[in-house]
Formats: sequence, C-alpha cells, structure tokens
Amino acid sequence: MTDTLSLSPVQADLDADARVRADDRAHVFHSWSAQALIDPLPVAAGEGSTFWDYAGNAYLDFSSQLVNLNLGHQHPDLVRAIQQQAGRLATIQPSMANDVRGELARRIAGVAGDGFEKVFFTNGGADANENAVRMARLVTGRRKVLSMYRSYHGNTSTAIALTGDPRRWPNEPADGSTAKFFGPYPYRSAFHSASPEEETERALEHLEQTIVLEGASTIAAIVIETIVGTNGVLVPPPGYLAGVRALCDRFGIVYIADEVMVGFGRVGEWFAFQAFDVVPDLITFAKGVNSGYVPLGGVVISDRIAAHFDTLPFPGGLTYSGHPLACAAGVATFEVFERDGILARVRDLGARVVEPRLREIAARHTSVGDVRGRGLFWAIELVRDRETREPLVPFNASGADAAPLAAVAAACKREGVWPFTHFNRVHVAPPLIIGEDELVRGLGVIDRALSHADDFVR
Repeated sequence: MTDTLSLSPVQADLDADARVRADDRAHVFHSWSAQALIDPLPVAAGEGSTFWDYAGNAYLDFSSQLVNLNLGHQHPDLVRAIQQQAGRLATIQPSMANDVRGELARRIAGVAGDGFEKVFFTNGGADANENAVRMARLVTGRRKVLSMYRSYHGNTSTAIALTGDPRRWPNEPADGSTAKFFGPYPYRSAFHSASPEEETERALEHLEQTIVLEGASTIAAIVIETIVGTNGVLVPPPGYLAGVRALCDRFGIVYIADEVMVGFGRVGEWFAFQAFDVVPDLITFAKGVNSGYVPLGGVVISDRIAAHFDTLPFPGGLTYSGHPLACAAGVATFEVFERDGILARVRDLGARVVEPRLREIAARHTSVGDVRGRGLFWAIELVRDRETREPLVPFNASGADAAPLAAVAAACKREGVWPFTHFNRVHVAPPLIIGEDELVRGLGVIDRALSHADDFVR
C-alpha cells in the first residue's frame, strides 16, 4: 500500500476490482504475454502524473504508460477537445476534408521544418512505419530496408521484420526484404571504441560496409529510431545521424526517422532529430502527438517524396486515418505545448533535475554501470560487475533469471512509483507535465529500490 490513499479520487471498491479482474482474465487476450501467467493491475482512475487502482493505491506513472502519455492522465484540455468534437462531428471518412484533420496536419508540418508540407495519418506507430517504408519503396523502385539490431518499430508485418529486439524472433519470417546493422552504443561498443567520436566513425564505417555488401542499388530505406527507445535509450553520439544522412544521399537511400517514442517533446524538441543537426526524408510519429487519448500516428513526408505521388496514386489507406476525435486531441496538444512552454520545461527538468540526480544515484550504487538520456527520457543500465560490465540479468531474461530486476520494480511499486524496466535497465520517462516535486520523489524511490540490485553485484 502507498502513502497516498487519502489523495485518491476514487473510493476503494474491492468488488469492482474483482469484477474488472475477472472479466479481464476470462475474456481479454493481452499483448506479448502467456495469458495464464499474467495478472494485470485493474486501474480505476488517473489524473496528471498519477493513476489509482481500485483499492485506492496511487502510482506515480514513471513510464507514461507506454511512453505515450506525454501530457498525463485526463488532461482537461485534451478531454474537452474530444468532447466538443464528438458533439459536433464524431467521425468522417478520410477521403473527405475535415477541419481538425487539416489543422493538425498543418501544425505538424510547421514544426517539422523546411521541406515538409504533407502528413499521412495512421492509427499508430507500427502502421506509420509500414506506410513510410511503402513510400520509400515506391519512390526508389527498390525493396530492401535496413534497421538496427537494437530497435523496435512495431508489430505489423514489415515493422516487426524491421524490429531488432527479441519480439521479432517468433514472428519470423515476416517481410524478407530487411537487413540489420549495429548502431552506436558507446557503453557496449560492438566496435571496441574508446570514445564517442571513435564510436561514430566506426559505426558509420560498419553501416557503409553493410550497405555495400547488401547491395546499395537494392536498398530503399534506412529506418532509425532517432534515440533508440525500449532497447536502451541510446542517444546517438556526435555526428552519427549526420553521417547516416550523408550515406543515404550518396547511395540514393531514403532516411526514415522513427520518432514514435521520442517525438512531441519527450527530449525537449518537437522531433528529436532536430537536436542532432540532421533532416530525414520521412518522419514517423504517434504516441505523444495526442498522448494516446484516441489512437493516432502518421508520416511527415518531405516535399520531394510527396511530389512523387502528385499524379501517381499512393496505394494505401486506413478507415480511421486522421480520425476527427484523435486530431482534435492533437490540435489541443499543440495549444497546451505552446501555452505552457512544454519543450523548454522538458529541457530544464532534464538538465537541472534528472541528469544530476541520476549521476548522484550512479555514484551511490555499485549496480549502476551507466546512465544516459536527454530531456525526460533516460536509462539506468544495471550491472553485476562494473569492470566487466556484465549485465544485471542476461539478455532477454525471464523467470528466475529476471528476478534481480523484478525485485527493483517491485520495490518501486511498493513505494507508489510505476517504473519502466526492460532487460537490465530502469528507464525514466514520466509525463512531461510532471511536477518537479513528483519528479524528485520518483527518482528518490528508484534510488532506494536500486539497493536490491546492489545485492547482486559481484
């Protein structure tokens, strides 16, 4: 039980908890799960950076659900926008023009920068990546697409083939026209680099060789999460993305920036690539565009690629593309960002609060091998041995092998913080509207919870 029971906006209702749990277990088929081995938490309400279960226990949402709840739970402006739109026009097919759809597309193109005017709307990030790849293949006349081993791009057929993490394995074969390469990861360099600059140089040499050996004339696109998300919060070292851009230009390859997780303020920029002096050809987005209040994603299309479809039809579409309820929440998101200075706030909290406290945490805990991130998107990488950098748990661990990290997560939950853990890492990704006192409190809970990881250090 947490110490915030008195602050709960819901009355404890164990009967309701039992009903929700029973219906879920009997009838809901959950993602990425062995159905008989899970016990999902029934959630009764949410507000701001906090959600509550039916017993009245409060949890500070340090994962923003799936790193999508950028403006937090039940933001009144987003809720009001959806209510007003539902009262006026709940839905309309995508082949017709709609005011909020057009306004949101204009606003997104406006913040993407020069050379972007068109937006294709999808239902989420996976189909954004699917359609971006389709565009690249049609424009280049090529088929193959390259992506990183440490990546996640979605669960649809091409998106899961592009994904590097183990969720790809049981889905193979999917789209066979994909190939993988190693991206930069200075802490665990595949290239034996001694500095970020050397990592950039060697990672780009590796990518160039991959392009040559895969056949540059066969490659339509390279898809890169601007900052690798679930698979490590890997911030590209200086010059890497600019080097990718140069390789794409040299070989006539489309550069697709997957901004599904890091777009719309997560690192203090509208799009994360804007922090790295690079411009992609296609930008995929979802999640933070409207905090997931109604499913929405899309592709921001460079003028060069959009022009290809001026007189040739694009062979793709979705019944709910640019759904008015989703777009209304997206327009409201822009208004909140601009009124409340969200981007500057994220940069400030990341630099002034999160980074120094994580550095202090790293100094206190022998289990912390590395901390890295930007804005309100960070990872604490846990190890058994700082010298050898042996991970706290094995790659893709489960069951007893994953127990050390599970103990850290459980300790966070006991103190009322819902963490984001993956493999041997604890990620820090709270809503962008989180209060500074809440942020400090959550980091303090993680600090204490890491004592459980320290127990496993050799």
